Amino acid sequence: MTRDPRRVFAVLAVAVLLGTSGAAQAPGPDDWPQFRGNHLLTGVATGAPPVALKLLWTYEAGDSIDSSPAIVGGVVYVGSLTGDLLAVDLQSGKLRWKYSTDSQIAESSPAVTRDAVCVGDSAGVLHAVRTRDGSRIWTFKTDQEIKSSPVVVADLVLAGSYDGHLYAVEAATGKLRWKFAADGPVHATPAVGDGLAYIAGCDESFRAVSLVDGKEVFAIPAGANTAASPAIAGSRAYFGTFNNEVLAIDVRARKILWRYQNPEREFPFYSSAALIGGRVIVGGRDKLVHAIDAATGKQAWTFASRARVDSSPAVAGDRIYVGSSDGRLYVLDAATGAKRGEFDAGSALTSSPAIAAGRVVVGSADGVLYCFG
Repeated sequence: MTRDPRRVFAVLAVAVLLGTSGAAQAPGPDDWPQFRGNHLLTGVATGAPPVALKLLWTYEAGDSIDSSPAIVGGVVYVGSLTGDLLAVDLQSGKLRWKYSTDSQIAESSPAVTRDAVCVGDSAGVLHAVRTRDGSRIWTFKTDQEIKSSPVVVADLVLAGSYDGHLYAVEAATGKLRWKFAADGPVHATPAVGDGLAYIAGCDESFRAVSLVDGKEVFAIPAGANTAASPAIAGSRAYFGTFNNEVLAIDVRARKILWRYQNPEREFPFYSSAALIGGRVIVGGRDKLVHAIDAATGKQAWTFASRARVDSSPAVAGDRIYVGSSDGRLYVLDAATGAKRGEFDAGSALTSSPAIAAGRVVVGSADGVLYCFG
C-alpha cells in the first residue's frame, strides 16, 4: 500500500556471502550497501540525485522505521519495528519480499553483499537472508538486543550487542569467529579500516580491535558514553558523545586532537557524522546541524531545525541530506549550511537517508518509506 506521491520537494535555489546467483548483483560503486554507505562510515555517496527532488513513491511498513535503508542493485532494504526486513523495488516502490525476524528491528540497519543481507533485531539475533527471495541463510544469537548495524568485511560479519560484545561471525555459516568484550553495551556500528574495527560505545572508550583475532589494539578514554558511530578519514576518527561533545581522535598517535561543544547549548550528539570538504557534519539534540572544521574543531556553520536531529547526515555532491524529529527532510548547502530544500513528512525522521542511483530514501516514525529523485 502506498501514499499518493504528489507532494513535491520545495527547492529553494566486499565480499560474496554465499556462492553466486543469476538474480543477484554485487554492490557497485553507486550503491549504498550499509549504514553510512561504506566501511569508513563517512556518509558520502559517489553519485548525486537531481537538484530539484520530487517524491517518487512511498511504501507503508506498518510501524516505525528507525533502521536506515541500504540500496543495492535497484533494491531498497530496510527494517521496521514490525520485525520485518523489507526488500522494496527502487524504481517502483513495490514490495519484492518480506522476512520476519519474530522480534523488532530497531536501529540496526541492513548490510548487503552479492547474495545476502544481514540485520540485527531486538531479541539479540543477527540474521543473514538471501537477497533473491528473503529466505533465511543463518541466524546467530547474542545475549541482548542488537542496535548496531552489521558490517561485512572479507569473510566476516561484524556487529555489536547490548550484551557488551563486538561479534565477528563467519559470513558463509554464521559461526562465531571471535568476540570482543567491551565494558558496556556496544550500540554503535563499527568502522573498518587498515585491518581494524573501531568502536565507540557505552563504556566511555574509543577502541580499535584487530579483525584477525578480535584482540584490542588500543583504547582511548572518551570521557562519555556514545551512541554515535565513528567516521574515519585518513588517520582520524570523529564521533559525538552524550557529554555534548564531538571528538576528533588521531588513531595513529592514539590521542584526542580536539573536542567541540556548542558554545550556547549543551545537548548530546546521537547522530553519526558525515565528512565532506574538510568538515565534520553532524546533527545534535540541540536541534542544530553542525559543520565543524576537521582540522581545528572550530564551528564553520550551524543550521537550525525545529526539533532534535538524531538522523545521520548523508552527503552527495555539494549537498547534505538529513532528517529531523520535526518531521522534515532537509537539503543543505555543504559550504554554507543554507537550506536548499525541505520535505515535510509529518512524522519524525530519525532514520538516516541513503543515496544511490540518483535516489534519496529515508524512513519515518509513522512507518512510511520515502523515495525521492
